Amino acid sequence: MNTQRKLTLMVATVGVALGAGHFVQKRASERFAAEATAETTTVVTDVTPVAAGPSDLPAAPPVTAALVPTLHEPPTAAEALPPEDDAMAKVDPTPAPVAESPAPVLAAPSAPAAPAADMTVAPAPQLAEQDCTVQFDLIPQPGAMLGLSLLAPCHADQRVVLKHAGLAITAKTSASGSYFGTLPALTSEAMVEVRFASGEVASAVLSLPEADGLRRFAVQWQDPDAFQLHAFEAGAGYGEPGHFSAAQTGQAGAGAFLTILGDASTELPLLAEVFTFAGDRPAEIVLEAAVTAGTCGHEMIGETLVAEGGAVSVADLTLAMPGCDALGDILVLKNLMQDTKLASAR
Repeated sequence: MNTQRKLTLMVATVGVALGAGHFVQKRASERFAAEATAETTTVVTDVTPVAAGPSDLPAAPPVTAALVPTLHEPPTAAEALPPEDDAMAKVDPTPAPVAESPAPVLAAPSAPAAPAADMTVAPAPQLAEQDCTVQFDLIPQPGAMLGLSLLAPCHADQRVVLKHAGLAITAKTSASGSYFGTLPALTSEAMVEVRFASGEVASAVLSLPEADGLRRFAVQWQDPDAFQLHAFEAGAGYGEPGHFSAAQTGQAGAGAFLTILGDASTELPLLAEVFTFAGDRPAEIVLEAAVTAGTCGHEMIGETLVAEGGAVSVADLTLAMPGCDALGDILVLKNLMQDTKLASAR
C-alpha cells in the first residue's frame, strides 16, 4: 500500500516537473524573443541587497553584470525542479536583491550670463538746462517807498546797479540770485532798472501818486569818498530830537526819516543817503566830509538830488579836500536846499 502510494506520488511529481520544465522552456523562449527587441539598461555593480527575511538568512551574492535586460533572467530547468528526495519543491525565502536608487544630484546654480559685447547701454539722463529768466517786480510800500523783488537764478552772488530817476546804488544778489530791498520813490511814475555785470538790464515801473506830495534830498558818491548827510528839524542840534543821520534816527512818528542805500562790500560800491521831509515842516540839510587817510589831498566827487512836486533836479558835487596833515578835520556844506557854501569845523 505504501509502496503503491509512493510510486503514484513519484509519477505525479515527475509529471509535474516535466510539465513545469516544458512550461518554463516555452516561457523562456518567448521572453528571450521579446528581450531581443527590448532596450537594455545600465545596472550599478556591487549593489548591496536588502534582506526582507530574518537576519540569520544568508545574504544574496552581489550582482556584477554591467548590462542586463530589463527583465529578470528565467530560471533554469534544474532550478525549477525540486530535489529528487523531496515530494514538493522548496521555496527560497530570500527575496531578490533590490537595487538602491542613486541619490539625486543637485545642479549647481549657474552664474548670470555676461552681457553681450555689443549690448547697447542707455545713456544717463541729462539734467535740464537752468532757466535763466530774470524776474523783477516793484511793490508799493508806505511812505512812497518802492519794494524791490529780483529773481535772477543765473546771476548769483553778483554785483548789480539799481538806477531810479538819477539815483544809482550798488547791491548784491544772494547765492540763489535773488535780491530784496527798498528805494525811496523820487517820482510818481517810478521806473527802476537793474543792470548786471554782463550788461543785461531788467526794469519795472510802478505808479505812486503820493510821491508827488513829498520832498526828498539825496547825496550819492563812490567809495572810498564819503559824505554824511545830517538833517535838523525845528532848530534841533546834534544828538537832539529832530536830528537825523546814519547814527541818529530822529523822532519816531514825526514823518521825516533818513534812508541809507548801497552795499559797500561790492566792487566799486555806489552809496547814497536820502532824507524825506515830513510834509511842510522845515529842515536844514548839512553834508559833512571827514578828512581821512583815504580822502585827504584829493578832490571828492558826488551828486545831490532834490525831488519836489514830481520833479527831480541833479547837481554835481565837488569838494577839494585838505592835505593829510589835517587828518581828523571835518568839512561841512550847509544850506544845500538853497545856496551851497563851505564851512570848516575843527
